[in-house]
Amino acid sequence: MIVIADTSPINYLILIGAIDVLPALYQKIIVPTAVYNELQADETPHEVSSWTANAPEWFEVLPVSVLLDDALPSLDEGERQAIMLFEEINADALIIDERQGRAEAVKRGIFVIGTLGVLNSAAENDLIDLPDALSKLQKTSFRASPSLINLLLELDKERKQSK
Repeated sequence: MIVIADTSPINYLILIGAIDVLPALYQKIIVPTAVYNELQADETPHEVSSWTANAPEWFEVLPVSVLLDDALPSLDEGERQAIMLFEEINADALIIDERQGRAEAVKRGIFVIGTLGVLNSAAENDLIDLPDALSKLQKTSFRASPSLINLLLELDKERKQSK
Protein backbone atom coordinates (compact mmCIF):
# COMPACT_ATOMS: atom_id res chain seq x y z
CA MET A 1 0.00 0.00 0.00
CA ILE A 2 1.41 3.35 -1.05
CA VAL A 3 0.36 6.28 1.12
CA ILE A 4 0.88 10.00 0.82
CA ALA A 5 1.19 11.85 4.12
CA ASP A 6 0.48 15.44 5.07
CA THR A 7 2.49 17.33 7.66
CA SER A 8 0.53 17.00 10.90
CA PRO A 9 0.30 13.18 11.05
CA ILE A 10 4.06 12.86 10.49
CA ASN A 11 4.68 15.59 13.08
CA TYR A 12 2.51 13.98 15.75
CA LEU A 13 3.74 10.43 15.13
CA ILE A 14 7.32 11.63 15.58
CA LEU A 15 6.45 13.59 18.73
CA ILE A 16 4.82 10.58 20.42
CA GLY A 17 7.53 8.14 19.32
CA ALA A 18 5.24 6.16 17.01
CA ILE A 19 6.60 7.12 13.57
CA ASP A 20 7.94 3.60 13.01
CA VAL A 21 4.42 2.20 12.77
CA LEU A 22 4.14 3.71 9.27
CA PRO A 23 6.53 1.33 7.47
CA ALA A 24 5.10 -1.57 9.49
CA LEU A 25 1.57 -0.75 8.29
CA TYR A 26 2.17 0.55 4.78
CA GLN A 27 4.52 -0.44 1.98
CA LYS A 28 5.66 3.03 1.06
CA ILE A 29 5.25 6.45 2.67
CA ILE A 30 5.65 9.48 0.41
CA VAL A 31 5.43 13.16 1.25
CA PRO A 32 5.38 16.02 -1.25
CA THR A 33 8.14 18.63 -1.16
CA ALA A 34 5.91 21.19 0.59
CA VAL A 35 5.25 18.77 3.46
CA TYR A 36 8.96 18.07 3.84
CA ASN A 37 9.60 21.84 3.91
CA GLU A 38 6.91 22.32 6.57
CA LEU A 39 8.53 19.57 8.66
CA GLN A 40 11.83 21.48 8.38
CA ALA A 41 10.42 24.96 9.10
CA ASP A 42 11.89 27.06 11.92
CA GLU A 43 8.75 26.76 14.05
CA THR A 44 8.74 22.95 13.81
CA PRO A 45 9.72 21.13 17.01
CA HIS A 46 13.43 20.23 16.97
CA GLU A 47 12.64 16.52 17.38
CA VAL A 48 10.56 16.61 14.19
CA SER A 49 12.98 18.61 12.05
CA SER A 50 15.89 16.49 13.23
CA TRP A 51 14.08 13.23 12.42
CA THR A 52 13.02 14.56 9.02
CA ALA A 53 16.54 15.74 8.16
CA ASN A 54 17.82 12.21 8.84
CA ALA A 55 14.74 10.30 7.68
CA PRO A 56 14.99 6.58 6.96
CA GLU A 57 14.80 5.15 3.43
CA TRP A 58 11.11 4.30 3.73
CA PHE A 59 10.28 8.02 4.00
CA GLU A 60 10.31 9.34 0.44
CA VAL A 61 9.99 12.96 -0.67
CA LEU A 62 8.60 13.60 -4.17
CA PRO A 63 7.87 16.84 -5.97
CA VAL A 64 4.46 17.40 -7.52
CA SER A 65 4.98 17.62 -11.26
CA VAL A 66 1.47 18.61 -12.33
CA LEU A 67 0.24 22.18 -12.04
CA LEU A 68 -1.55 22.74 -8.79
CA ASP A 69 -5.31 22.48 -8.90
CA ASP A 70 -7.12 25.83 -8.62
CA ALA A 71 -9.93 24.01 -6.79
CA LEU A 72 -7.70 23.78 -3.73
CA PRO A 73 -7.05 27.45 -2.83
CA SER A 74 -8.40 27.23 0.71
CA LEU A 75 -5.89 24.57 1.71
CA ASP A 76 -2.32 25.17 2.79
CA GLU A 77 0.53 24.27 0.44
CA GLY A 78 1.27 20.92 2.11
CA GLU A 79 -2.35 19.78 1.92
CA ARG A 80 -2.67 20.91 -1.70
CA GLN A 81 0.49 19.12 -2.73
CA ALA A 82 -0.46 15.97 -0.79
CA ILE A 83 -3.79 15.74 -2.63
CA MET A 84 -2.20 16.53 -5.99
CA LEU A 85 0.61 13.99 -5.47
CA PHE A 86 -1.95 11.36 -4.46
CA GLU A 87 -3.79 11.91 -7.73
CA GLU A 88 -0.57 12.12 -9.75
CA ILE A 89 0.88 8.79 -8.64
CA ASN A 90 -2.46 7.07 -7.95
CA ALA A 91 -1.60 6.22 -4.33
CA ASP A 92 -3.76 4.00 -2.15
CA ALA A 93 -4.41 6.33 0.79
CA LEU A 94 -3.83 9.85 2.09
CA ILE A 95 -2.88 10.41 5.73
CA ILE A 96 -4.25 13.83 6.65
CA ASP A 97 -5.88 15.36 9.72
CA GLU A 98 -7.09 18.85 8.80
CA ARG A 99 -10.84 18.98 8.33
CA GLN A 100 -10.90 20.99 5.07
CA GLY A 101 -8.17 18.86 3.51
CA ARG A 102 -9.93 15.65 4.49
CA ALA A 103 -13.23 16.93 3.10
CA GLU A 104 -11.64 17.87 -0.24
CA ALA A 105 -9.87 14.51 -0.45
CA VAL A 106 -13.06 12.57 0.28
CA LYS A 107 -14.91 14.68 -2.31
CA ARG A 108 -12.30 13.50 -4.84
CA GLY A 109 -12.80 9.85 -3.89
CA ILE A 110 -9.50 9.59 -2.00
CA PHE A 111 -9.23 7.03 0.81
CA VAL A 112 -8.36 9.10 3.88
CA ILE A 113 -6.68 8.02 7.10
CA GLY A 114 -5.97 10.33 10.04
CA THR A 115 -3.41 10.15 12.83
CA LEU A 116 -5.97 8.41 15.03
CA GLY A 117 -6.68 5.87 12.28
CA VAL A 118 -2.96 5.13 11.96
CA LEU A 119 -2.69 4.65 15.73
CA ASN A 120 -5.78 2.43 15.82
CA SER A 121 -4.39 0.25 12.99
CA ALA A 122 -1.05 0.06 14.78
CA ALA A 123 -2.81 -1.09 17.97
CA GLU A 124 -4.81 -3.69 15.99
CA ASN A 125 -1.48 -5.04 14.72
CA ASP A 126 0.07 -5.02 18.23
CA LEU A 127 2.62 -2.40 17.23
CA ILE A 128 1.74 0.07 19.99
CA ASP A 129 -0.19 0.37 23.21
CA LEU A 130 -3.11 2.59 22.16
CA PRO A 131 -3.92 4.11 25.59
CA ASP A 132 -0.26 5.08 26.00
CA ALA A 133 -0.04 6.54 22.47
CA LEU A 134 -3.27 8.52 22.93
CA SER A 135 -2.09 9.82 26.29
CA LYS A 136 1.13 11.08 24.67
CA LEU A 137 -0.84 12.55 21.76
CA GLN A 138 -3.11 14.48 24.11
CA LYS A 139 -0.01 16.16 25.61
CA THR A 140 0.76 17.72 22.22
CA SER A 141 -1.24 20.35 20.34
CA PHE A 142 -3.27 17.58 18.62
CA ARG A 143 -7.00 18.08 18.97
CA ALA A 144 -9.74 15.48 18.75
CA SER A 145 -13.11 15.23 20.43
CA PRO A 146 -13.09 13.46 23.79
CA SER A 147 -15.89 11.22 22.53
CA LEU A 148 -13.72 10.02 19.62
CA ILE A 149 -10.77 9.34 21.94
CA ASN A 150 -13.07 7.46 24.33
CA LEU A 151 -14.53 5.42 21.46
CA LEU A 152 -11.06 4.38 20.32
CA LEU A 153 -10.10 3.43 23.88
CA GLU A 154 -13.28 1.39 24.27
CA LEU A 155 -12.69 -0.42 20.97
CA ASP A 156 -9.11 -1.15 22.04
CA LYS A 157 -10.32 -2.51 25.37
CA GLU A 158 -12.83 -4.78 23.62
CA ARG A 159 -10.16 -5.94 21.18
CA LYS A 160 -7.82 -6.87 24.04
CA GLN A 161 -10.57 -8.70 25.92
CA SER A 162 -11.48 -10.80 22.88
CA LYS A 163 -7.91 -12.09 22.47
